[in-house]
Amino acid sequence: MGKSISEVTMEDLLKAGLAIEEAKEFQRVLNEAVSGAERSDPRKVWREVVARRVLKPWHPHGLHQLIYYSVYADWDTSTNGPPPYWFPSQYESKHTNLGRLMENYGSKLLGTSYKDPITSFSQFQKFSVQHPEAYWSIVLKELSVSFHEAPKCILDTTDKSKHGGTWLPGSALNIAECCLLPRSHPRKEDSDLAIVWRDEGSDDSHINHITLKELRQQVMLVANALHAIFTNGDAIAIDMPMTVNAVIIYLAIVLAGFVVVSIADSFAAKEIATRLRVSKAKGIFTQDFILRGGRKFPLYSRVVEADPIKAIVLPVIGKDVGTQLREQDLLWKDFLSCASHHPSSTSNIPSYRPIETVTNILFSSGTTGEPKAIPWTQLSPIRAAADVWAHLDVQVGDVFCWPTNLGWVMGPALLYSCFLTGATLALYHGSPLGRGFGKFVQDAEVTVLGTVPSLVKSWRSTQCMKGLDWTRIKLFASTGEVSNVDDDQWLSSRAYYKPVMECCGGTELASCYIQGSPLQPQVFGAFSTASVTTGIVILDEYGIPYPDDQACAGEVGLFPINMGATDRLLNADHDELYFKGMPMYKGMRLRRHGDIVERTVGGYMMVQGRVDDTMNLGGIKTSSIEIERVCDRADESILETAAISIAPVNGGPEQLVMFVVLKKGFNIEPEQLKSTFSRAIQSNLNPLFKVNNVKIVPEFPRTASNKLLRRVLRDQMKHEFSVRSRI
Repeated sequence: MGKSISEVTMEDLLKAGLAIEEAKEFQRVLNEAVSGAERSDPRKVWREVVARRVLKPWHPHGLHQLIYYSVYADWDTSTNGPPPYWFPSQYESKHTNLGRLMENYGSKLLGTSYKDPITSFSQFQKFSVQHPEAYWSIVLKELSVSFHEAPKCILDTTDKSKHGGTWLPGSALNIAECCLLPRSHPRKEDSDLAIVWRDEGSDDSHINHITLKELRQQVMLVANALHAIFTNGDAIAIDMPMTVNAVIIYLAIVLAGFVVVSIADSFAAKEIATRLRVSKAKGIFTQDFILRGGRKFPLYSRVVEADPIKAIVLPVIGKDVGTQLREQDLLWKDFLSCASHHPSSTSNIPSYRPIETVTNILFSSGTTGEPKAIPWTQLSPIRAAADVWAHLDVQVGDVFCWPTNLGWVMGPALLYSCFLTGATLALYHGSPLGRGFGKFVQDAEVTVLGTVPSLVKSWRSTQCMKGLDWTRIKLFASTGEVSNVDDDQWLSSRAYYKPVMECCGGTELASCYIQGSPLQPQVFGAFSTASVTTGIVILDEYGIPYPDDQACAGEVGLFPINMGATDRLLNADHDELYFKGMPMYKGMRLRRHGDIVERTVGGYMMVQGRVDDTMNLGGIKTSSIEIERVCDRADESILETAAISIAPVNGGPEQLVMFVVLKKGFNIEPEQLKSTFSRAIQSNLNPLFKVNNVKIVPEFPRTASNKLLRRVLRDQMKHEFSVRSRI
């Protein structure tokens, strides 16, 4: 147990990195804050320290850790749960989106038991699960959603073959049009800033911007050009960084009645080819190169290697592409000129379609070789935006930034979450790893910043954000992998301890199933609640749910009635993947998600990993099988390989470990195989993956039916990691 806050000495402050005069002043301010709080409750002491801004963003991180851990030195997590670092205030809670809704409708929905947004949040969340129609009928009016044909009802559960019911039946709309039109509530005017952006390397230049009216005009231009070349309902891929043009192209494809095929710009040619084949794409938008950290990486050449379909190629800089195009391909400027030669098509735009029409095909890597093709209907964007509205409190006037790509679920989710809530989308055209990105966050006056944990770890270790002002940020969000507590504290402290909302979900849910909430105290690296309208249980090894208030760990089961979640896959059996073999609960078949979730005392949740052998590398889900397939043929000495991932003892991104059985008579060093495997994986699967460790073993543990027991290998490595960390 460390020192308590009253035992912190001048020597401790100097050790933490303060100069003598600074340390004297700090000790005075700290003592004032501590004496002003009720010392018997460390939560009140910490709250006072934060409220008085005793700790500054520019103070050494060691000082932040010293004070936080000293305040909570006597805190017993076994009886109290994890120690909270952020607390909602009554005043602020009533000005959040969800708090305002609860103040307006709480008494009507919950009766006399309704008190206020903080006290009644858990009760309201449970109510929203039991009565989703009541919640969605209110929230649909809070988002920028306009129906061309109104729904007959919110939810129809008469078709028992549909586990998740039928949502907004009979309705028709164009979800891209909803993003582009001005309206009175949420207040969106033509002159409002729709997107702000900056190019890497232009760190001292003005922030670029485009208004809602200008965005609408540019989307219409691209939509017209699409009609000149493609046939109604065609699938059209986007494989390029998430730039302003990529966003315009995405919205135009949906507005004009086509289907977006989302492909991440990091994929190797083989992976691009698979996604184009599965989606039956008829064309692809791409760039000649990608600029990252001042270096140019080829992108168009990967697309060419992948497929002969028509490519429309944008230049990364200037007006001309820096490479020779194939005969069937089009320059971006030539593509746009098609619109002027095809004026008759405007009558088809926007294309109003039933709500269940597919607008986007996204991909998720399962445990088989081929990625699952996940169709997003027009319900999916509504669900994604509503979650962000409720849990990240994104509203009119906010500037929302989250470095991502349209090939991952966060790309479309971010785009819709801005345009359906009335917030401004902030895009940085370049690598988010360096100071240039941080300066953009400062200069664009970003108010909500999304991250992935490995990005935060990099910012903290390189100290590249030193001296930048991020204090306009009201809330951080984090997804994609397990967060590290110390990195979360570092991030939160950049903005005087604003909350870091953890989010965990899936492409097939179009949302998160567990998250943080601005109406609950937050703890580092954990989720505080199931999402609004999402019901979850944690199952024991026999498939029986633990009581809701019990600390436990097990596979999570989701209630099937979940607006926006898929009811089909394009290349796999949806029912078999998500429902077969799941237990019944209160008359409904639970939906499988595949995560092992731990619930702590106090009701916070942490994801411990995957039930199956899917792994999460740098925020990208992949499978052991995919990696093993590549590594098995990476060197002639290899008999077989087994891939597992391990989360480090102190948290943070999962690390890839390869177990290898060598052929008889071969001898090779693990370090040599490590670089061989990394090269093979990067060229065949994803350039962002790397092997952290190679273990050569005589044989693999197997079941009686010869199935490989990766779990045993994982436990072996976990033990080795924990021994190492103790040493």
